[in-house]
Amino acid sequence: MKLHEYQEYARDWILEHPYCGLLLDMGLGKTLTTLSAIDELKNVFCEDLKILVIAPKKVAEETWSTEIEKWGFGLSYTKVLGSPKQREKALSENVDLYLINRENVVWLVEHFKTKWPFNFVIIDELSSFKSSKAKRFRALRKVRPKIKRLVGLTGTPAPNSLIDLWPQIYLMDRGERLETSQTRFKERYFTPDKRNGPIVYSWALREGAEDEIYDKLDDICVSMKAKDYLNLPQRTNNIVPVKLSNLKEYKQMESELALEFKGKEITATNSAVLANKLLQLANGAIYDDDKNVVTIHDDKLDSLENIVEDSQGQPILVFYQYQHDLARIKARFPQAEELTSVERWNRGDIPILLCHPQSAGHGLNLQKGGHIIVWFGLTWSLEYYQQANARLDRQGQTEPVIVHHLVAQNTVDERVLKILQGKEAKQNALLEAVKAQIGGLI
Repeated sequence: MKLHEYQEYARDWILEHPYCGLLLDMGLGKTLTTLSAIDELKNVFCEDLKILVIAPKKVAEETWSTEIEKWGFGLSYTKVLGSPKQREKALSENVDLYLINRENVVWLVEHFKTKWPFNFVIIDELSSFKSSKAKRFRALRKVRPKIKRLVGLTGTPAPNSLIDLWPQIYLMDRGERLETSQTRFKERYFTPDKRNGPIVYSWALREGAEDEIYDKLDDICVSMKAKDYLNLPQRTNNIVPVKLSNLKEYKQMESELALEFKGKEITATNSAVLANKLLQLANGAIYDDDKNVVTIHDDKLDSLENIVEDSQGQPILVFYQYQHDLARIKARFPQAEELTSVERWNRGDIPILLCHPQSAGHGLNLQKGGHIIVWFGLTWSLEYYQQANARLDRQGQTEPVIVHHLVAQNTVDERVLKILQGKEAKQNALLEAVKAQIGGLI
């Protein structure tokens, strides 16, 4: 097994930095690179390591073990998953790697209390620790002094704003670069933007702060973009305008925060609830005040049907947002299936695969099963959006990837798309700022 030159660079970065971040784009082989570093640390440098891998649930269940077996690493592992009794049994095993899902980090810290045993921690999808208020961050922060090596892996370190960076970088350097608290970080680099009295709703970067933040990170974070290193087939982003047959009802909901339709009452108590209701409505159905599903229109289903027909039997990966989206798509397309087997999809046995971006966004290699994606409804999260697209648009893909976005005209759909595009520009600025400059590769 021979690494690509850029993977060797990233592996050496781990070897040379006790704590570091690999901001590697989807498809660049973060898992393989990290496993290569582990293998070298244990078998060449003979470091005494007890290694914990924290990952999204599906990644902890499948990806790491698959990669270990696929590439022939002589590393033993156990999956700290399932019931508390099953987790405790897994922890009692003497292996090289302990794989746990991020939802169980709090349990793990409480389980060991003052006897935390892991001196090397790998956080796969570091951006899931972007909230300083989250229990998982606070738990890991407690045991951080006992961790001698830490690697954070992600392709989306700042999916919403640079404020998201502080908790992630703190887990690496314990506040050495971006202050020891998020409050001080905000005070130094940001200024209140939108506020209501003492309550600040958003923060704006101070002049020059962006470059200063990037400069402080370039000695521990290495960034690589897939387009710089992989000869991937061209990807086409296609916007499919959908004209709503019930735009009148949509506009009523938007302006009055209330709608009566088919005898059902639908109300929104605040702007956040309204935004969610409008996204549902744009997709064609909505939950009323009694949690019942009210179907409003089938316009997006009709557009999806056109794409299915035009694809002439080629497999399609459809991302949905709500359970009523899933139910309605299944009713219209009986051949559609939810993801139960990656192998069946990659064999071409599933004509229409239905996935939620939050559950299928990380670690699943689906590139062999198709090259067409349809976003039935958009997500607000840039992280989920990018990761979901990367299930097909990644190394090993042999066909040009087409990403269709069903966008209801004159609705919140158009705004979500613009927000995603705006966030991506900021995200790319961060990645560009800390990009690895490897001679001859860029």
